[in-house]
Amino acid sequence: MLSGEDYDYGLDGRVLVLNQSYEPLTVCSPKKALGLLFLYKADMVEVLENKFVRTINKVYPFPSVIRINRYIQLPYRNVEISRKNIIKRDGHSCQYCGSRISLTVDHVIPKSRGGQETWENLVCACLKCNNLKGDKTPKEAGMELLTIPKKPNFYYIFKK
Repeated sequence: MLSGEDYDYGLDGRVLVLNQSYEPLTVCSPKKALGLLFLYKADMVEVLENKFVRTINKVYPFPSVIRINRYIQLPYRNVEISRKNIIKRDGHSCQYCGSRISLTVDHVIPKSRGGQETWENLVCACLKCNNLKGDKTPKEAGMELLTIPKKPNFYYIFKK
């Protein structure tokens, strides 16, 4: 029999919810996870050791990870253009010299020459390189990009 001294019976914590294909969907409360399990809408994938849920006459393992029984189609997640996301995409380093200090965002084709605010036209640059390049293209300024800027996907931005 289980002793109350050695085990935790509280309903505090978080439970990872996986899609039917085992990709992460969300994190929910243990109460919500247990409801999905008892209604046979989900299966238990992983349990927490030494933690249980007690009812009047039964003791159940505490869910840590559950998997939904039917596939849930997720909408396409678009990555917003922001200073933070551009710096993250470029690995927190200047795309002209590789420096990691005083970072700004630079337009490859300057705005004064019709450069747009797109993923392909914005790069992370240190203050020195940004001022050196000024209102010129990288070729005119005699500078070369270390990587070609491109639009990242949602998972690329948030895995780092």
